[in-house]
Amino acid sequence: MSIFDSLLSTEWGAFVITLAVAMVPVLELRGAIPLGVALGLSPWESFCAAVIGNSIPVPFIVLFVRKVFAWLRRHFPRLDGTITRLEEKAHLKSKQVTKYKYWGLMIFVAIPLPGTGAWTGSLIAAVLDMSIAKSFPTIVAGVVIAGVLIMCLTGMVTLMV
Repeated sequence: MSIFDSLLSTEWGAFVITLAVAMVPVLELRGAIPLGVALGLSPWESFCAAVIGNSIPVPFIVLFVRKVFAWLRRHFPRLDGTITRLEEKAHLKSKQVTKYKYWGLMIFVAIPLPGTGAWTGSLIAAVLDMSIAKSFPTIVAGVVIAGVLIMCLTGMVTLMV
């Protein structure tokens, strides 16, 4: 029996897998909540695991992404184009955030669509030099709102099936 199989056989394991999937960029809690429910967690258990998992990378991204980008550019010059595109994407998406500051950041993160979420919101906060003390709770609030929306959508879909 593999480690993955043994994780899937327990509710705690399903919680850990859901938490881990929520930490992955692009998937985030939009993928983690439905997965957690599919693994047998209740919608609320799935929601809790996904919110915790999606929130874990936020302070690290806000605090260190610019230093990581500088290090990558220095040591891996071929990644410069990719890093530049990521920064440009953050700048393009930051227009709404710039206008409404922290409220804009929360709403941006709360919209459960591709290209929004905690990872992009954290990158925007870093690029705009927003305070970690204000941006972290703002991003987590957006994650909670998005989580509630995804949990409700997941519940509606499971009722229809």
